[in-house]
Amino acid sequence: MERRPYRSDLSDARWALIEPVLTRWRSGRTGLGIHQPTHDLREIVNAIFYVTRTGIAWEYLPHDFPPAKTVYDYYAKWEKDGTTQQIHDLLRHRLREAHGRDRLPSAAVIDTQSVKTSCNVRESEQGIDAAKKIKGRKRHIVTDTLGLLLAVVVTAASVSDTAAGKDLLGVVAAEHPRVSKVWVDGGYQAAAWRYGAQHGIDVDVVTRARAEKGFRVLPRRWDGWRTGPRSSP
Repeated sequence: MERRPYRSDLSDARWALIEPVLTRWRSGRTGLGIHQPTHDLREIVNAIFYVTRTGIAWEYLPHDFPPAKTVYDYYAKWEKDGTTQQIHDLLRHRLREAHGRDRLPSAAVIDTQSVKTSCNVRESEQGIDAAKKIKGRKRHIVTDTLGLLLAVVVTAASVSDTAAGKDLLGVVAAEHPRVSKVWVDGGYQAAAWRYGAQHGIDVDVVTRARAEKGFRVLPRRWDGWRTGPRSSP
């Protein structure tokens, strides 16, 4: 790397975890009439991390990275062919094993958050969360009990927790078949419970006392709350 490092750059240890996956991906593309690659894979990943960390547009990528169009092309291919998901799953498995857990989870937590969106989001992709009085989008996530992400769905804020929850339960059943227990909050109605039961998933509602005010860590719900930065989806 012949440049000054950025704070978003991968450390040697982190690159060592994902380098085999990306090297195998690149080697599998040889002989397909594709020009010999000239850019370092680690620098491609560093450039993607720089964009996601700073929030800049691709075309504003600093010139000491590979060309922005090249970086985006790699990013788009990895998203489309499942390479990004493969890396995410690999890291989650290793972290679970490091905590003494089975690599495949058997229980999960569903949580949602409504946030205001920026001015460049299309009106058709926004909505109003009547309960929270927020116009924007809603992020629906499924995590394991360590708070590690299993699935995410982003909708307009007007979409009910129950409707999106059914979609999430379908994803969990298809992609994480060992999960048999899911905790949710009181916003999920009986339709979600029944849908979970159809897939062999016991949906358990964790509620707080009606008279209770202020923030309090609730059992299991905290596993979803602590996941990731509370930022605009």
